[in-house]
Amino acid sequence: MRLSDLADTSMATPARASAPTSAPAPAEPSVAALREFAVLLGEFRRTAVLVPIDPYGSLWTAEHGGVRWICAFSNEECLARFARAQGDAGREWEYRTLLGARLLDVLVPKLTAASGVPAGVALDAGSDDGMVFPPVEGVVPDSAVVDLGGGA
Repeated sequence: MRLSDLADTSMATPARASAPTSAPAPAEPSVAALREFAVLLGEFRRTAVLVPIDPYGSLWTAEHGGVRWICAFSNEECLARFARAQGDAGREWEYRTLLGARLLDVLVPKLTAASGVPAGVALDAGSDDGMVFPPVEGVVPDSAVVDLGGGA
């Protein structure tokens, strides 16, 4: 899911005139958007990405919205843009090359278990083409899925 799409799909629907005090419900993504995300997820799972290593030897992560995001990049150019945005372009950035599937299936559950905080992957953070792979069913293993409380 592109970062810009995340904002679009989380926008609330207008409240009904008969229930002005009720909270608006989030808009459901369209079938086409879900299919597009499934294609992008499959592509990500098969692709080797760059995962920077922080100065302490751990995967570079950032916490946002109660989720610990593993930062991954499509290529060195995207990683360099991120380094400049961090104000840290002068140092040499160590990184590992990992398959997206390994990030989602192995490292996300490990990070979640170790920290007790849900984890996901942010691809090309800070770019217009950035995407997130959140800790939800169908993206990460069941052991790392966040219960969104949407069940009936």
